[in-house]
Amino acid sequence: MKTIRIGSGAGYSGDRIEPAVELAERGDIRYLGFECLAERTIALAQVQKLRDPSLGFDPLLRARMEAVLRPCAAAGIRIVTNMGAANPRAAALATAEVARRLGLRGLRIAAVSGDDVLDVVRSGHYPLLERQGDVASLGDAVLSANAYMGVAGIVEALREGADVVITGRVGDPALFVGPLVHEFGWALDDWDILGKATVLGHLLECAGQVTGGYFADPGYKDVPDLARLGFPIAEVAEDGSAMLSKVARSGGRLSVAACKEQLLYELLDPAAYLRPDVTADFSTVRFAELGPDRISVSGGTGRPRPDTLKVSVGYADSCVGEGQISYAGPGALARGRLALDIVRERLRLIGVRASETRFELIGVNAVRLTGGVEREEPAEVRVRVVGRTESMEEALRIGNEVETLYTNGPAGGGGAWKQARKVVAVVSTLVARDLVRPLVSYEAA
Repeated sequence: MKTIRIGSGAGYSGDRIEPAVELAERGDIRYLGFECLAERTIALAQVQKLRDPSLGFDPLLRARMEAVLRPCAAAGIRIVTNMGAANPRAAALATAEVARRLGLRGLRIAAVSGDDVLDVVRSGHYPLLERQGDVASLGDAVLSANAYMGVAGIVEALREGADVVITGRVGDPALFVGPLVHEFGWALDDWDILGKATVLGHLLECAGQVTGGYFADPGYKDVPDLARLGFPIAEVAEDGSAMLSKVARSGGRLSVAACKEQLLYELLDPAAYLRPDVTADFSTVRFAELGPDRISVSGGTGRPRPDTLKVSVGYADSCVGEGQISYAGPGALARGRLALDIVRERLRLIGVRASETRFELIGVNAVRLTGGVEREEPAEVRVRVVGRTESMEEALRIGNEVETLYTNGPAGGGGAWKQARKVVAVVSTLVARDLVRPLVSYEAA
């Protein structure tokens, strides 16, 4: 039975680059996927594009391509990635420039766009999914609106001979499902096989998470050599079954437990995972250990795809001001609490207008808001004050008040830090499928 080996080269925008090079050089793979696009990432990329039309793609695109283009070209490995973010065409141009600089001629680079539906959602009534109101209620604050597309554009690009396929917003598993559809000639209405393929795409999309990253918990779930974590490979058969592995002697560990955790990652309903290409059912998935770092994957199915596509809408929400300072040694906890009391009163006295504030001691109550039961005095604490405001001017005042603790607060404060930033938030809506069409263009190195 024909099999295709696909490697996962990244699980988020800032992921490590070395594991992808390892896959290209030693993984014996045919495809290398890079999943680098979170929901808020594309809104931030859209802001970049508005400032400079030549930008708006992943900031590490050039570095990743410089690292993997040569070994991929030498081995005939095709690359599929969503590093195009808000500007796939500019990303394709940048990739072609990298290829020429490396002396790689003849590479065909595809840009898959069409996910930008800002004009669509601004022109009609599109209710928001997470809160009251519709897109129009956000007014001029709206920065971007990108629909989750499926595999169609990727499949078209591969069929037309693209060596590198760079997309904007597509469903994360589509980066891995697309090559399988192309290689095996699966029909786009074969819901059962698309459901199985979506299982594999979902397992691969977060890269090192399935090989032990994020999974590790010393003494309970030990994972060796995480500093050299190897990223996963799926060897996929035409019937949709697969074996997961990683490069020999790379760090990490593939286990049934880690696969189960990743399978349930970000799922609302495992029996109805709504994707642009299929409604996938993960409830029948089965894992089995075939040997060290060898996990078989079987099961999964699918039903017809949804009639609508999810759209991530990015908008300018507010500003956030933040300040931090540390206290150590005897009485650190008491001094940290006094510092928080001082800043809380100072913000009241100077009239800072914040719609939401947090006053916390990292190591005591920053994650567990109640703080729990203090069994012993901490040797050190870090004060953190953060507030949400309507203007940068107000946000700046919050960090400034924390910084003044150097000379106007408890003894021994050090390592003060402050920042103020604008917040880009994300909400969702739905659009009819027929309003979104993938557009594929090409660049040559």
